[in-house]
Amino acid sequence: MKIAVCIKQVPDSDKVTIDRTTNRLNRAGVPAIVNPFDENALEMALKLKDANPGTTVTVVTMGPPPAAEVIKTAVAHGADGGVLICGREFGGADTWATGYTIALAIRKLQEDGGPFDLVLFGKQATDGDTAQVGPGIANNLGLPCLTYAKSCEVAGGDAFRVVRMTEDGTEEWEVQRPCALTVVKEAGELRIASLRGKMKAKSYQPPVWGVEELQPNPDFIGLKGSPTRVSKVFAPPVKSNREKFSGTPAEQAAALVERLAARQLV
Repeated sequence: MKIAVCIKQVPDSDKVTIDRTTNRLNRAGVPAIVNPFDENALEMALKLKDANPGTTVTVVTMGPPPAAEVIKTAVAHGADGGVLICGREFGGADTWATGYTIALAIRKLQEDGGPFDLVLFGKQATDGDTAQVGPGIANNLGLPCLTYAKSCEVAGGDAFRVVRMTEDGTEEWEVQRPCALTVVKEAGELRIASLRGKMKAKSYQPPVWGVEELQPNPDFIGLKGSPTRVSKVFAPPVKSNREKFSGTPAEQAAALVERLAARQLV
């Protein structure tokens, strides 16, 4: 079985600031980490690898040269290898352009080494919180995609049994492979890296693919290929026109209904 895990290097959210001119994150001098939700996706892949001998786990990331460190981190924890998509042409990509570009890399990996049975993503990235890239990549690859996956195991035949979280609880699905999943933190924390894994990661140098390797449509990548822009970033204004009700709970509820009725909200 072959599994691909898409991971991202993100700034430490406790130290990130916004450039008010460009409305983009200030990354200079900010410590970078693996997107926490992507760690959950990697752990899901490694659990499947443990339970199914012969499984390989390949990680894919897009970013500047330092993003190679997240691939090395994944290798230290048990991934077999990975690829870095890197180039100035990819800079400034929104979720649409990012999904298109990473899908090209996954297709190239499949052309070189055979199809993936499963493609995993964290449910969202902490620097954007859009939750759009995973489903976008799945759409570009023509794969069925289940979101908010909590667990995954091989079912009979060519299928996976997936438990996904919902607002009301959980659902159990059986989905044919190949497929894609976005993974929630309830899937489990990433295991501790082994000494053997750390030694492998220390010397591992992931291949770096740019426009020459991927041959993208130049109108679909980077800032030029991004149909969306962040026009403004601001903190919502604090509203002070609050009203506090007193009395018993029943009296407070009655007063609230009266106010809502006066505004024709009930």
